[in-house]
Amino acid sequence: MLWKGLIVFALFALAKGQTPPASTAQNTQADIASRLEAELTGKLLRAKRVYLDSFGEDPVNKALQAMVLDALRASKRFIVTEDKEKADLILKGAALEKTTQEAHALGSATSVAGAAGGHSASVAGVSGSSSGGFVARQLGVEDSQASVETLNDARVAVRLVSNDGDVVWSTTQESKGAKYKGAMADAADKVVRQLLRDLEKLSHPAPAPVK
Repeated sequence: MLWKGLIVFALFALAKGQTPPASTAQNTQADIASRLEAELTGKLLRAKRVYLDSFGEDPVNKALQAMVLDALRASKRFIVTEDKEKADLILKGAALEKTTQEAHALGSATSVAGAAGGHSASVAGVSGSSSGGFVARQLGVEDSQASVETLNDARVAVRLVSNDGDVVWSTTQESKGAKYKGAMADAADKVVRQLLRDLEKLSHPAPAPVK
């Protein structure tokens, strides 16, 4: 009976050290990811005050910070505060603006030409006469235009960070300019519009499909 007890003990020890099935491990990882996502989402949705950190000291990033501030304030979704201690989230970002010039040339030419000629002669006895003529005309018109177009290309990356250092939201936007605004202003508006769209989706998630 002793050997039977040893076998049972060995089987029990193996069972305790056995790794979980792959499906169980995957479910566990999915649950952890879901809980982490829910934690970050909660921080974003509960936030009321946002502090804009310095985007940089160069003119491009200073302009971007001012434009994002205006767009964020106009959205009326957050209170923009200058007191970092009172802020629920800190908005950080950076921008890159590239200016290029394109030369365009257009030329056209039109020409018209015409020619005419004639000759006549007669002989009678010892006297004679002759006549002749030739006319040629050419008219030409040339037109050429040249212009230089300045193009702006802006790329903006921003993120919202909680007081404990967690990145709760981020986006990267690009713009070549809009009809009534430059590339940088358009990129700043795109940042805030994307934030509002994401908040709307998080606040009203789509219902889970019925299995």
